[in-house]
Amino acid sequence: MFRHQGKTRTLKHNLRIASLLSFVAGIVNVAGFLAVQRLTTNVTGHFAFFVDEIFKLNFWQGWIYFLYIFFFFLGSFVSNLMVEYISTKSDRYIYIIPILLESLILLLLALFGPFFISKNPNMLAFSLLFAMGMQNSLVTTISNATVRTTHLTGLFTDLGIELSQLFFYKQEAQREKLFSSIKLRLTIITFFFLGGLLCGIFYTSLRLYVLAIAAALLIAGIIYDHLKLKLLIQQRNLTV
Repeated sequence: MFRHQGKTRTLKHNLRIASLLSFVAGIVNVAGFLAVQRLTTNVTGHFAFFVDEIFKLNFWQGWIYFLYIFFFFLGSFVSNLMVEYISTKSDRYIYIIPILLESLILLLLALFGPFFISKNPNMLAFSLLFAMGMQNSLVTTISNATVRTTHLTGLFTDLGIELSQLFFYKQEAQREKLFSSIKLRLTIITFFFLGGLLCGIFYTSLRLYVLAIAAALLIAGIIYDHLKLKLLIQQRNLTV
């Protein structure tokens, strides 16, 4: 799911990582909005608000919206910086550190979220945006830009294009490629929605502890990949 990169990835690998990470993003998106009324998985809306506040000469509020954008960017930058550095040491562990860091951020916010909400809600938004920037950067790098999991605008655009192409692409190879891409995009959209739905259901009783569920899912994904790799190595050793 995580360890295969670029051309070594198959549709199955992308479907697995898309399911997991889009579900996590759905949880974060709804949790951030319910907690501090901010979108915490993308920056498109924040850019519009930033420009609006600058035109109103509300420079302090404009600065806050700029920081929302910056922390998403910073998460992306830090994630890829770690990937590039780790790749010089061992390709085998490229994904582990960024995913563990994202999990740690979500877990800490689950534990200390109420403090941030009461003292500095913007810090909660900054942290969630940083985590989602990390996630989006990592999955983009791993999948060679095939999978993006933190926002849906581009997905619905691509899905509309590909569904329209089904009326014109008649060759079997073209249609098979289209169906694979459509399946991937529908998977991301579905699991993003399911993650948001789960968060909406449990937020009333768990509050920001729902982020601990997201952190646990990320850790489970790492463990799954590790166990599967060990199993494959054992099977290969037995056949030698």
